[in-house]
Amino acid sequence: MGGGADAGTTASTVDGVLRRTAARVPDRVALRFGDREWRYAELDAAVSRTAAWLLGLGLERGDRVAAYGRNSDAYLLAFLGCARAGLVHVPVDHRLTGAELAYLLARSGSTVVLADPRLAGRVEEIRSRIPAREVLALRGAPESVLEVARDPRAPAGAAPGAADTDLVQLLYTSGTTSRPKGAMMSHRALVHEYASCVHALDITAGDRMLHALPLHHSAQMHVFLLPGLAVGAENEIVEAPEPGGLLRRIEGGATSFFAAPTVWLGMADHPDFATRDLSGLRKAYYGAAIMPVPVLRRIRRRCPRAGFYNCFGQSEIGPLATVLRPEEHVPGRMDSCGRPVLFVEARLVDQDGADVAPGEPGEVVYRSPQLCDGYWDEPEETAAAFRGGWFHSGDLARRDAEGYLTIVDRLKDVINTGGVLVASREVEDVLYLHPAVAEAAVVAMPHPTWGEAVTAVVALKGPATEAELIAFARERLAGFKAPKRVHVVEQLPRNASGKLLKRVLREELTAFR
Repeated sequence: MGGGADAGTTASTVDGVLRRTAARVPDRVALRFGDREWRYAELDAAVSRTAAWLLGLGLERGDRVAAYGRNSDAYLLAFLGCARAGLVHVPVDHRLTGAELAYLLARSGSTVVLADPRLAGRVEEIRSRIPAREVLALRGAPESVLEVARDPRAPAGAAPGAADTDLVQLLYTSGTTSRPKGAMMSHRALVHEYASCVHALDITAGDRMLHALPLHHSAQMHVFLLPGLAVGAENEIVEAPEPGGLLRRIEGGATSFFAAPTVWLGMADHPDFATRDLSGLRKAYYGAAIMPVPVLRRIRRRCPRAGFYNCFGQSEIGPLATVLRPEEHVPGRMDSCGRPVLFVEARLVDQDGADVAPGEPGEVVYRSPQLCDGYWDEPEETAAAFRGGWFHSGDLARRDAEGYLTIVDRLKDVINTGGVLVASREVEDVLYLHPAVAEAAVVAMPHPTWGEAVTAVVALKGPATEAELIAFARERLAGFKAPKRVHVVEQLPRNASGKLLKRVLREELTAFR
């Protein structure tokens, strides 16, 4: 990890983004959480105090610091404090426990864990299996990130500075198909990401941005919150995406809001959705999972003054790779994820790495300064992902003549039934048309005749039988695409960002059989 002691004054670093905004608009409101409010100069000073406190713990440049907590201003301060101190931030899903939690903390080599007090006990239970020498509080304790950051008497000595090539975060992937891998994100990669986001998503200083998805997920932190801070916008963090509360905040003045499809669906199904005044919402963003087109149409009808943006990508690229902008949401393109953003090149390739023709499915591969430097302590996985000089995403897509991408499926989720390939998304979109279906997921299950059988798992909001749902699908799809079985569950398994965990579904169905 290179760079001199004063590198932070000239390098394009994550903490430098805030520092420059604070110098430009020191008295503007930067952040609200609960009843606390931070102006840009106050937030910048608090980050310096946090950095000094972390270094005072004996941490050295390049050490990993895990953050294990729910959304709060303290969570943001911990990330920016790590960035300013030259440390590597490791965000951890606050829902993880036991072996999963131990795996991430041990794999990352985190020497300090910053945790919400109510979660700290989970860390203590696995203390013997992890390298952390200290477990400290993010908030809710006298000696915590939040209290240090708020104390004007706390020292705020000069940080050592970081080079833009230094690592700033180990961003563990969602683990939807395998064990999570730590994407090594440099300052340079994330700053390029922020520039792409501001450009593609029309983020401005006049926005009042509402941040509800977990900050440990890259989309909320790096596509919206940090770009919002970069331009001097007003930001509000809420602890969790509760639908009724989100609708109240939009009515209360939020002009910009991002959510995963499952959160948008929860809002659309809430009793207040029809009565709240949502006319002030100007920018409505969705992503982190595929949005069913029927759901999108329903939400757009309710928010006619909002411009809708489909945001697509993955952790390894910062995570924003493509955007479908409001003016591009036109008939025939509603299911597209758009075109690559400012600093991203994308191709669609076949199994041999050759470009596929327009309209043909191919794996999406990327080349970009936003990309991670590889996977932490995973040289073989890194080599496989970056083969041929391009990052292989694992996503299968089609590109039309104008360069718009439409995701067909994850390569691992395409169903081969009797030698014919079926995209699970196509079947899911049809099931969402049924008035009784709240959520739908389609996976492959072993079948003695067909090899793999199209199998649907649904959560219902009204009465429907398996036979009825299969017949409904057969009326709208070719026979081989219709589900052979439909399983009804209370809810589908998702991670904190709303991404559907098909790996878990397959495991549960296998155990059920």
